[in-house]
Amino acid sequence: METILTIIFAVIAAVWVCVKLGYELQMFQQNSYRNERYFKWFGKNYASLDRIVELSAMVAIAIVWLAGISKMWLAVPSLMQLALTYKTLTRKSKVKLKFTSRAKRLYFTSLAIIVIGIAANVYYNGLMGGLLTAAIDGVLTCIILPLANIIMKPVENHINQWYINDAKRILNEHPDLIIVGITGSYGKTSTKHFLETILSQKYNVLMTPGSFNTTMGVVRTIREYLKPTHQVFICEMGAKQIGDIKEICDLVHPKFGILTSVAEQHLDTFKNIENVRKTKFELVDSLPADGCAFLNADYEIIRTTNHGKPAKYYSTTDKSANYYVDMEKLAYSQDGTDFGVIIDGNSPLAMRTPLLGDYNISNILACVACARELGLSDEQISFGVHKLRPVEHRMEIKPNAAGVVIIDDAFNSNPKGAKMALEVLSGFQGRRFVITPGIIELGDKQYFYNEQLGEQIADCVDYAILVGAKQTAPIHDGLLKKQFPADKTYIAQNLNDAAQWAFARANPGDVVLFENDLPDLF
Repeated sequence: METILTIIFAVIAAVWVCVKLGYELQMFQQNSYRNERYFKWFGKNYASLDRIVELSAMVAIAIVWLAGISKMWLAVPSLMQLALTYKTLTRKSKVKLKFTSRAKRLYFTSLAIIVIGIAANVYYNGLMGGLLTAAIDGVLTCIILPLANIIMKPVENHINQWYINDAKRILNEHPDLIIVGITGSYGKTSTKHFLETILSQKYNVLMTPGSFNTTMGVVRTIREYLKPTHQVFICEMGAKQIGDIKEICDLVHPKFGILTSVAEQHLDTFKNIENVRKTKFELVDSLPADGCAFLNADYEIIRTTNHGKPAKYYSTTDKSANYYVDMEKLAYSQDGTDFGVIIDGNSPLAMRTPLLGDYNISNILACVACARELGLSDEQISFGVHKLRPVEHRMEIKPNAAGVVIIDDAFNSNPKGAKMALEVLSGFQGRRFVITPGIIELGDKQYFYNEQLGEQIADCVDYAILVGAKQTAPIHDGLLKKQFPADKTYIAQNLNDAAQWAFARANPGDVVLFENDLPDLF
């Protein structure tokens, strides 16, 4: 009987290990398969209740084995593992595990390490030894997965290089393809979408979809989407460490490049603004002598960088730039924005877009500059600008059935973007609500910028809903500094809780801004 019970409990433990490994792989994937980033995330989350429970289950199994007591007591740790299995399987995730070929290889390599360890202990110590090993492996998946990643690194490098070489072959078959690179601390995705719409008035355009802004994301775009009929390829280039953009440039060799911003973002990996600048300028450095860079002169760090490449500067404030906004013709309304673009000191070119916000105008300026360099007429450019629509989750205005206006700015918030979103919010009539978990990946300056965000919120809104007490503590401190009313502040457990609280109080004509929405890692 005790043998049968041990087998049942061993099966439960095995199921738990497989499920737990899947969860850790999901987090590992969201950390870009990088051991150092995963360990950093794990270090902040090792003391969670789930990890305490699984550790307790392991200790309970060890006590039953070493003390030689009835195997019936194994029911206690098994119930713990069943509870953890159920909780993990029913957990709601914003970014689900994508079982890509790489994820499968990593999962089954990790599983092989686990099975070998369990089999060895069963051979030497019987079923109880195997059961205890399974429990230990459940706790140590956070070590086993990075170990498997190290083991598989030569294989992954070989596979990736094959894909990269294949992408280069495809690009060589398109010698006349015009390639435009876009990078920046923020604004690159919106600029990519805007440029695609504008250039499509003349060219057949391909852009990297979604967040395909890594080397392998660009490789996948080329291999799966690039057709002989495409005339322009717009390549978004993301980076979290020095060399990331150079790696993409070495693959696609852009002729034109747009640099939207250089600011304090991803400081967890970049460490300082100078490293951010060097990395973003890898795009400019890669351009050929007959190419052109389009640089945002609103950022002093961009404006004052010597790069030695042909360049056009654009700005919403600096009249010495090649392209700047005629502020006298700038007018916002609920239907959009009217503005004029002054090009090399000539008469303003009148534009109209349904988009709101100074940062959208800045991104449009970059596209106007690039489009003119690529031979589009003023009429084609104006028509393209008029056709622009908000990029999903980036200042997307969504009236709902109850008459409440929703501003969805949930994607990847940053200090400047959050400030501008709040400025747009303050221009609306009705009571103003903001829902935010704060801003992340700002290194040592994370507290400073989030406290500053709290102060900005206090100046712009009637109700502040903060998602997560620990994450938003600096924002709350900023609200307190401005003496924001406590009865108009709510600390929500999660996004659903925040939304329910806000919409229970919002009336027709009120406005709710969703500012950032953090991934599962946070």
